[in-house]
Amino acid sequence: MPRIEQVAVDRNRWKSTEIDGRNQRVDQKRGSTMKNIRIGSVGLGRLGLRHAENVASKIPGASLHALCDLDETLLAQTADRLGVPYRYTDFDQMVQNAEIDAVVIVSPSGLHTGQIEAALKAGKHVFTEKPLGVTVEECKTAERAVEAHPDRVFMIGFMRRFDESYMYAHEKVMRGDIGKPVLFRSYSQDPESSIEGAIKYAGHSGGQFLDMAVHDIDLARWFVGSEPQNVYAIGGCYAHPEFGQYNDGDNVSCLMKFQNDAMVFLFAGRTAPHGYNVETEIIGTTGILRIASVPQKNMVEVLDSHGVRRECSDNFLDRFESSYVREIQEFVDCIREDRKPSVSVYDGTKCTEIAYRCKEAFETGQLLEF
Repeated sequence: MPRIEQVAVDRNRWKSTEIDGRNQRVDQKRGSTMKNIRIGSVGLGRLGLRHAENVASKIPGASLHALCDLDETLLAQTADRLGVPYRYTDFDQMVQNAEIDAVVIVSPSGLHTGQIEAALKAGKHVFTEKPLGVTVEECKTAERAVEAHPDRVFMIGFMRRFDESYMYAHEKVMRGDIGKPVLFRSYSQDPESSIEGAIKYAGHSGGQFLDMAVHDIDLARWFVGSEPQNVYAIGGCYAHPEFGQYNDGDNVSCLMKFQNDAMVFLFAGRTAPHGYNVETEIIGTTGILRIASVPQKNMVEVLDSHGVRRECSDNFLDRFESSYVREIQEFVDCIREDRKPSVSVYDGTKCTEIAYRCKEAFETGQLLEF
């Protein structure tokens, strides 16, 4: 796998300026005039709403020009609040708007591939949240759509690559600061408090390896610089038997050997009592890196009748708040600077393939080759 260089976002780079009434901005570093990217966003669930708010107020060089959602009341309220001129309940109609340069796809997973195809065909640049598709076949369809439009920017949202701590750790690994990576370990745990939503969504999620561990899979490939060779997976329904009807568990794990002999251990759980918890460890031949080994919301310490403690993030939006801004900023910068993102459509396909192989290993109890 080729090494990937992460691009840091300079949040002071763009200065918003009106020039002759045109939709343009000034690049402070080069002093040149560059087009403001007008974005249409589809989906107003938790993450979709956050992306819309970010584009509307936190992304220099971009503006939120259109919103699309089936809930007309929510659509109108959100568009009014964010000052969005165009509102749609039909995605195909939105992408035909000639004023829109790019789309952000945060719709239900089963719609991603079709919307990627439609947007690219309409000449739009595309950012999509994971998954690329709910099957490997859909991912291959998305690949063909991206390949058919090489002049368009396409990016998939693996937001952990844009977290400051993960970026910092990745730079150290790439420099050889910890020697050769020997073991990559990553945990993703959702809080027990959100279990009802997880159960409701379980039939459409594709299972924990695709729905949750896909981010850990992406990180493993990114840090280790290789692809998996074999996998063994275990787990079960330890607290919530409802997941069993979907051949899934509420806590699952897998151990993989990568082609460069690195070991990768991943754990995905739905029952964390303390809050949202994502932690990672990379063990090398000459050093060890740990990221968020003790999860914490911020640097505040609470001293009360329970003792001394630090609070945990409540959810993924809280933990990766700045990462969601950086990834959309990178997408916009790629369009404005006419370059391709480091995260490609092929990363989306590969992570999906690996996730389904992990799921198969979990269901069969066998050691499987890739």
